[in-house]
Amino acid sequence: MTELIADLDRLGVRPGETLLVQAALRSVGPVVDGAQGVVRALRGALGADGTLVVYTATPENSRTSSYYRAAVAGMTPAQLRRYHARMPAWDAAETPASPTMGRLAEEVRLLPGARRSGHPQTSFTAIGPRAEEITARHPWSSHLGEDSPAHRLYEAGARCLMIGVPVWCCTPLHLLEYWQPDREEQQYRCVVRTPDGRRSWRSFTGTRLHDEHFPEMGEVLAEGLADEIRTGPVGDARCHLMPIREAVDLADKWYRNRSS
Repeated sequence: MTELIADLDRLGVRPGETLLVQAALRSVGPVVDGAQGVVRALRGALGADGTLVVYTATPENSRTSSYYRAAVAGMTPAQLRRYHARMPAWDAAETPASPTMGRLAEEVRLLPGARRSGHPQTSFTAIGPRAEEITARHPWSSHLGEDSPAHRLYEAGARCLMIGVPVWCCTPLHLLEYWQPDREEQQYRCVVRTPDGRRSWRSFTGTRLHDEHFPEMGEVLAEGLADEIRTGPVGDARCHLMPIREAVDLADKWYRNRSS
């Protein structure tokens, strides 16, 4: 763990800051205690005054996610009914982060004192002095918009540490889609656990989110923020440390020019 803390310090992680971490932990290489050891190193680098944030999304309970569409492709009506009956109902306290988010996200969610936002599809979890502030409000209509933890990270001057993943994986970059004058709306549908323990299907309207432009956008960020993005190793992983506000602002400007 000491070696990982030293790597994080050299990369530029600062004690007391608010840090969103998105990770492919296999790229780090062997670590004592695995994902838990990486979490301890991150908290050690941030110190008692720092706040660690992860994305604990759950596309498995949604009938409108790309995960769902891929899973049900080619199913018969009978197979589809059985699949719907087995879909996990969202419960903020009990539902694990999706395995697609990486093991680090789930390990942070399980920490005593961690706070999770209440969105059944795009929750964030945080631990540290600013955890409640970041996660307290997350209306369903604002998956990754201005009333979500993504925007609070933007407002707080937080940075995103991408461990073994490219810069375009930074989830708050979706904020730019909420700022477009012609943004699309769609109906979302998911299954949730009610207070009395029943399953309930809920529908709501929100901005349609896209990610097909993200890889191209990553090239723009790498060039335009060359002086702001810190790149270096954490263990065996190639990592990027990027300011969220500057990244979203540049991505928004690029997206508007690209779309005009």
